[in-house]
Order: sequence, then C-alpha cells, then structure tokens
Amino acid sequence: MKWQIKFLLALIAIFIIDQIIKLVFINGFRFDGEWISLILVYNKGVAFSMFAFLEEYLKYIQLLILAIVGYYFYKEKILFSHPFISGILFGAGISNIFDRFIHPGVVDYVYYHGWFDFAVFNFADVMIDFSIGMLILFYYLKEKKA
Repeated sequence: MKWQIKFLLALIAIFIIDQIIKLVFINGFRFDGEWISLILVYNKGVAFSMFAFLEEYLKYIQLLILAIVGYYFYKEKILFSHPFISGILFGAGISNIFDRFIHPGVVDYVYYHGWFDFAVFNFADVMIDFSIGMLILFYYLKEKKA
C-alpha cells in the first residue's frame, strides 16, 4: 500500500473517531467515578490551558505550526517511512484544531483525579502522545542500529 493511502486512512480514522467521541460528550454524556470522571470541558488554551490568552489567534497559530511540522515531515521523509504514525499525529492535531473553529475551545472529557488532579484531556491528545512516542522510539531504535 502506498504511503499516501496509509497516511490518509490513519488521519481520517483518527479524526472521525475523535469527533464521534466528542459528540457523545457534547450531547450530554457524563460519568463521575472515584478516580476518573468523564465530563465536558472546553479548553481554550493548549495543554493545562496554557496560552488561553491568545484566544481566537491560537487556532491560526496551531494551523501554522501543523503546516510547518507537515513540511518538516515531508522534507525529512518521515511521511514516507512512517505514514501510519504520521497520519495518527496529523489526524489528531487537525481534530483538535477543528474543535476551535466549531466550539468555544477543544472538547476535552477525561479527568483524572485519583491521587492528584490532572488536566482534562481527550482521545486526540492521547493519539498525539502515542504517535510522538512511537516516532521517538523508531528514531532511537534506528540510531541504536547505526
């Protein structure tokens, strides 16, 4: 399968899955557990609500950053060598940015409050972390072989 197809399949799948999950919470789903609660929160910033002061400009800055990362991935041939993982990363990133255009902020819903309070996050955030972790792992394994 060509790299473009793998990339687009992963991107579209992550985008759709993330948006469907977010719709569940937008439509009122809620769960309060002892350690984890599933609640609707609109994050107007980035991780831990940082940069929320940028307000409307944040989504355009994030689009620019995603375009720069896309150019870098293309130039360094990361898209060719890891199209599926790259598709996961870009699908999740686009989904979170898309939220900023149609909602008051990024739709977050997983709130861990076990031994400590943690930021509220979503499926796309987990996929971004997963894809970056996998890219670091592949880079580390490649360097170790050389």
